Amino acid sequence: MKHREIEDITDEWRKSCEIWLKEYLTFVGWKVDENKTLEYLKKIKQKSSVTYYRKKVLQIRRFLQHQKVLWANTIGIPSEPEHVPPRMAPGVIHEILKRYEGHQYYEQIKALVLLGATSGMRAEEMYQLSEEDFDLEHRTVRINHNPRNGQTTKSGKSRVTFFTEETKQALTEYLAFFNNDSGLLRLFGQNHIVDLFHASTVKPKDLRKLFSQNWDRRGGPTSVKKILMGHSCRNDVDLCHYNAQSPEDLKAIYDRVMNTTTPQLT
Repeated sequence: MKHREIEDITDEWRKSCEIWLKEYLTFVGWKVDENKTLEYLKKIKQKSSVTYYRKKVLQIRRFLQHQKVLWANTIGIPSEPEHVPPRMAPGVIHEILKRYEGHQYYEQIKALVLLGATSGMRAEEMYQLSEEDFDLEHRTVRINHNPRNGQTTKSGKSRVTFFTEETKQALTEYLAFFNNDSGLLRLFGQNHIVDLFHASTVKPKDLRKLFSQNWDRRGGPTSVKKILMGHSCRNDVDLCHYNAQSPEDLKAIYDRVMNTTTPQLT
């Protein structure tokens, strides 16, 4: 785990990996044994989703490889299950906000919902935001990859994305609420937000899908969408070698596609 500490990962992810390894080592009696290892993997596979099982097995295999265990490479990792994203209807924002009308944290909920739906950010990226990451005047948010500060992105790179005038207004109202003895320690603290959306059929992670689908419905360029959403360009020749856009270029394209001057609750 000392090697993991110097990697570009958050403390939260490192602690999760440590917990999984301790659970595994406790099961095998702190002695690496192939049969006991396979027995443990079979046990956790029976009670875990494929995605969660993959995460655990990858960390266990990585640990065994670090220990130079010869049979570690024979541990197979299941493929991610085929996933068909649900269609996010354009009117879903109205439904969410109507559900929370009069709620104690309505300003926060509205700001989060509109930000997610108009910026394309991942839920985990929104949970990590601080007030300093926003430039309200230019409707810009910086998504930082800075693990030492508890901020990470899936691509391992910082980026900027944008939001609409409507979202700017919601954020302005929320920041006034946040800074006026709201009792909140973070803008969008993960545990707090997860609790708020516990009974909602639409979760914060779904807002990114809505942004993506709305962008395509409006005929926005896919390459720019990938940049704004922070997709990896590893296997995208165009993004890796040709499509260089400045923040000003991106914002001009964003404003044209999203028609930011027209109030619309996306």
